[in-house]
Formats: sequence, structure tokens, C-alpha cells
Amino acid sequence: MDGIRQVFAGMPWWVKWVAVPLLALFVFGGVITSILTALIGFVFKVLLFVALVGGLVFVVRRFGGAGSGATKSTDW
Repeated sequence: MDGIRQVFAGMPWWVKWVAVPLLALFVFGGVITSILTALIGFVFKVLLFVALVGGLVFVVRRFGGAGSGATKSTDW
């Protein structure tokens, strides 16, 4: 680790903060894009699932009220 710090110690600021990150994005950009695409797709599917389950619960409570009341009033 000290060897890397010594190499970068003699470099101008723009090499450390501009050129190296741009090279990393150029080399690993496809991998980063793939990971972000998969992560965003997964989050979208989770949110879609939550919305669909919430909609189903709403519809069942809203329109299925007559059938569910009979099961609550039974005495054991």
C-alpha cells in the first residue's frame, strides 16, 4: 500500500482525482452498469410486488366485506 501512495505522491491532483477515476469507469464501466441495472430491476420488482399485494388486500377488504363478516361472528 505504501508503494501505491509513493507513486501517487508525485502526481498532479488531476491525475489522482480525474484521470484515474475516468480510467476505472472506462475499464469497469460495463460491470458497474450491469450491477446497477440488476439492482434497479430487483428494487422495481420488489416495489411492484408490494404494490400488487397492497392492491389485492385493498380489493379483498373493500369488496369482500360481506363474506368475511360471517367468519368473524362464529362462536366456538
